[in-house]
Amino acid sequence: MKQSIVGYLKDDENHWVAKLACGHNQHVRHMPPWVVRPWVITAEGRASMLGHRLDCKKCDLGLPEDVNK
Repeated sequence: MKQSIVGYLKDDENHWVAKLACGHNQHVRHMPPWVVRPWVITAEGRASMLGHRLDCKKCDLGLPEDVNK
């Protein structure tokens, strides 16, 4: 199910995590060559992706919302 990015936070390992409109979180790492997301690296890049919709596997599975720190 597609959900919009509404914000960001960092996890305990300093990786960027997108906060989705559904209440779930999803890592948005830039780890070439497997995952290419250069927009994650800068504040401007992350801001440009607010509202972008990502597939939320947690919604597909009917999982409860994540607890944000």
